[in-house]
Amino acid sequence: MSISKRSSAAAAAAKAAKSAVTAPSPAKPCTPERRRFALTGPSRALDHRQHAARRDLADVAVAGQWFAPHYAVPEPKSCGIQGTDILSADNKGARISQLLPGEGFAVLEQAGDWAWGFSEHDKYVGYVRADALVEAGQPTHVVDGPAALLFAEPSSRAAITAVLPMGSRLAGHVEGAFLVADDGYVPTQQLRPITESVADAVVAAERLVGAPYLWGGRGVGGIDCSGLVQIAFGLAGIDLPRDSDQQMTAGGPATGEPCRGDLLFWDDHVIMMTGPDTAIHANGHWMRTAVEPLADIVARLGEPIAKRRIMI
Repeated sequence: MSISKRSSAAAAAAKAAKSAVTAPSPAKPCTPERRRFALTGPSRALDHRQHAARRDLADVAVAGQWFAPHYAVPEPKSCGIQGTDILSADNKGARISQLLPGEGFAVLEQAGDWAWGFSEHDKYVGYVRADALVEAGQPTHVVDGPAALLFAEPSSRAAITAVLPMGSRLAGHVEGAFLVADDGYVPTQQLRPITESVADAVVAAERLVGAPYLWGGRGVGGIDCSGLVQIAFGLAGIDLPRDSDQQMTAGGPATGEPCRGDLLFWDDHVIMMTGPDTAIHANGHWMRTAVEPLADIVARLGEPIAKRRIMI
């Protein structure tokens, strides 16, 4: 009897052990295991004024510096004959710069009435009205006076179709006293070939004395302090960035007494010296471009925070 009980107990234990070994494993979940990933590498701070990068879209040129779900190859366009404002990327009601007629604009996205991208001459990023852009051209001439008139016919008595601010670019050929462009006729006395530079940036700036002050302006209706500096040096063959804080790193330090062409900086303001004691600047105090004594400017604004010499 005791043998039988031990045999039965052993058999029961063996059966339990077998059941434990052969029991089915828990069912696997129906959904696949989620994969995880991480972006590695140094984080780079971008100046979004000059790097076209949004959370949803970015210029392919910044792919190694900025992660976005989509990248775009810029499509070259040109600004039409009327010029246009460049508006802020985060608020389409704010003018931050301007495109002059004939300047290039690289389009990364067009949605409805707006095109997003950057100006080709200084990489400034923002929105422009899509209908202000035309097919990209190859400029042959630039306006080097305060303004140039675009006539409907090759005559100063013809109807005026546009007023072109200093720095506007045109493509065409010369016939007599006029440049024949796609949109009309411009007197050659108001132009110079795109390949020729003015000898003195100060002379170019002085041609705009009296021009209305306009924050964000580069000449379409008005101009601001850094716009004046950028346009004047651009005509002299020197490319400068758009804003005064960016221009503060151009050239080299200006030591000693101020020289003609030196740039002096304050927070959000820049002036160009016309001599040792006078300067030209587009400013909100006079609401125009004016030449005035440096001492008067310092009395209003305090001592400058930086001095740069571009023409080294």
